[in-house]
Amino acid sequence: MLDVKQTLNGAEEKMKKASKYLQEELARIRAGRANAAILDGVRVSSYGQMMPLNQVASIIIPDARTITIRPWDRKAIKDIEKGIMDSDVGITPENNGEMVILRIPQPTEDRRKELVKQCNKIGESVKVQVRTARAEVKEKLKKAIKDGLSEDQEKDAEADLQKMHDKYIKEIDATLAAKQKEVMTV
Repeated sequence: MLDVKQTLNGAEEKMKKASKYLQEELARIRAGRANAAILDGVRVSSYGQMMPLNQVASIIIPDARTITIRPWDRKAIKDIEKGIMDSDVGITPENNGEMVILRIPQPTEDRRKELVKQCNKIGESVKVQVRTARAEVKEKLKKAIKDGLSEDQEKDAEADLQKMHDKYIKEIDATLAAKQKEVMTV
């Protein structure tokens, strides 16, 4: 017979992962302020291997519009520049011989609107993941009735599932609203 509590916990775990994924993806969206998270996807060739940028250099944010990257090995400066150019960061790095400097440009109004659309698209895909997790559990509960689960237990579990779903959708909406506000702030 179906363990209702374990099934609900599994659904909550999926919903939690979806929410965490949203936060990670939104952190990578450049909103006009310097943020080290925009460099998370940058891979750099180091000693014949592709490595994350934060493993070959220290990333410092001296002010709201600048990111400085100081490599631990000065020979890696060219590789770091190439890694940034090859990534989807969209900023041209400057090199002063000791470090790589990224100057974050102020996004235009059109670019900010485009970024909000990108945020909404990611948010909608995460909401779909949460709804899918809910639908899977609902399906399991329907099948469990045939296997001997009482209808009262099924209705209670479905109510708990709906509360959980609503909680995560609300959390996702709040995260999106905060990011949209950050993006649209000049």
